[in-house]
Amino acid sequence: MKKYISTLVVALICHSAIYAQTASLPAEEQLYRPNFHFSPKKGWMNDPNGLYYKDGTYHLFFQYYPDGNKWGPMHWGHATSKDLIKWDEQPIALYPDELGYIFSGSAVVDVNNSSGFGDSKNNAVIAAFTYHNMDKEKAKQIDVETQGIAYSLDNSKTWTKYSENPVLKNPGIRDFRDPKVFRDHKRQQWIMILAAQDRVHIYQSKDLKDWKFQSEFGKDLGGHGGVWECPDLFPLKVEGTHEEKWVMIVNINPGGPNKGSAGQYFVGDFDGKTFTIDQHFSQQIKKAKAAWLDWGKDNYASVSFDNVPNEKRVIIGWMSNWDYAQEVPTQAWRSSMTVAREVSLKKTNDGYILRNIPVSQLKKYQGKSTRKTIKVKAENQLIEKSQIDLSKAVLDLDLKKMTAGKYTFALKNALGEELTFGIDNATKELFVDRSKSGKTDFGNQFATAVTKAPLDKLYSNAKMKLVIDKTSIEIFFNDGEKVLTEIFFPNEHFSELALSTDTKGSTLKIKGHQLNIK
Repeated sequence: MKKYISTLVVALICHSAIYAQTASLPAEEQLYRPNFHFSPKKGWMNDPNGLYYKDGTYHLFFQYYPDGNKWGPMHWGHATSKDLIKWDEQPIALYPDELGYIFSGSAVVDVNNSSGFGDSKNNAVIAAFTYHNMDKEKAKQIDVETQGIAYSLDNSKTWTKYSENPVLKNPGIRDFRDPKVFRDHKRQQWIMILAAQDRVHIYQSKDLKDWKFQSEFGKDLGGHGGVWECPDLFPLKVEGTHEEKWVMIVNINPGGPNKGSAGQYFVGDFDGKTFTIDQHFSQQIKKAKAAWLDWGKDNYASVSFDNVPNEKRVIIGWMSNWDYAQEVPTQAWRSSMTVAREVSLKKTNDGYILRNIPVSQLKKYQGKSTRKTIKVKAENQLIEKSQIDLSKAVLDLDLKKMTAGKYTFALKNALGEELTFGIDNATKELFVDRSKSGKTDFGNQFATAVTKAPLDKLYSNAKMKLVIDKTSIEIFFNDGEKVLTEIFFPNEHFSELALSTDTKGSTLKIKGHQLNIK
């Protein structure tokens, strides 16, 4: 306890120092704070945690260090939303204690009061999280991480940690964390999926307190360039069919398709104890090595919300990368979340694709709009500064009659900075290049290479939906069949959009609107 108190004292000193340093940087802080993606008012943020919906409100918890702008003693921060778009930051939910820092986890609504923490009129919300013991880490012990729970009876305003924590002790694995708990309705049980170094472990419980090991998955499957983290497991109906499959998301750091941290997924079946990869999907990832949730460099730790209405599956991720997250050019606060996305499962001749697109609630914020259809020339001015505000906008691009060349879109500002992205039909890939996007000389690997996502053919027709904020772009290709999320730091907002190409004969239809979000 004495060491814990000293940690808090150091944190308070750091807190004062940060604000002394950042008092002279209001313009830069404001330049980079997103217009509509969630970011904390101050301090450090990483993984989303404890996502759930209850009584008309969505809850987002997150890994949080309130007293510094780099990773530190982890808390659970908290934000709420009525529509998954506009978020209001709330008081800190969970603080470190004598058992350790509060690492990532999940939350569920205990409708049947199987935990005994609530009653029939007041459903308890149960948070499951990892305790990370820093004393054991410093002593180079193995059993650093255990799993704990806490409950709330007032919609997450206050939390009570379970008196008999940890509910799951460490079995002798150094990286043993990030419990994702969900209700297996078919078998009337609770399931916990947990990251265990280079694979996942699956546990079962009747009461959320007593957990029994069932199986493991993933030792020789998918990407293994780094430690596995923040897993998820959920059922989805295959589009246009009555078939149901289970999807497992596993985040990995490092080892992403464009270096650094990223998220992969698997498609298969779950029998209440064991997740088995689908035979077609197994062939699919043997060829490609892994299936990636997002090919961009800035979508990590994506997990899904519990209890969403109409059985929709909605995910949100941390919009950064461990290669440079602690070095980005903001000071008082660091990091934001992706836009919330609805996922769906599509079956093709080549296998299964987990599609993700922005949630439909984004449409209610549509403001000033622009649209045009053009015959594509070598150089094309698409949107000018006076038309719509590109620091908070959604654009739909529809290209037809494309040929075997390169289509390069460019977001630009008056300083000559630009972010380029597009489709290269010659090399069969999507790309994003932020090497000239403004501040790039920080961290590791921020702008040293062009981000690429392979395409399986030459496209004659293609669509892209762009969600653009001050410092981020999320590209949803062909209804979310491939996604690229990237952050950037221009010295002035991007205000124009252009298209250049080395081809002839194509047409482009563009629809865009700015978002009226304050």
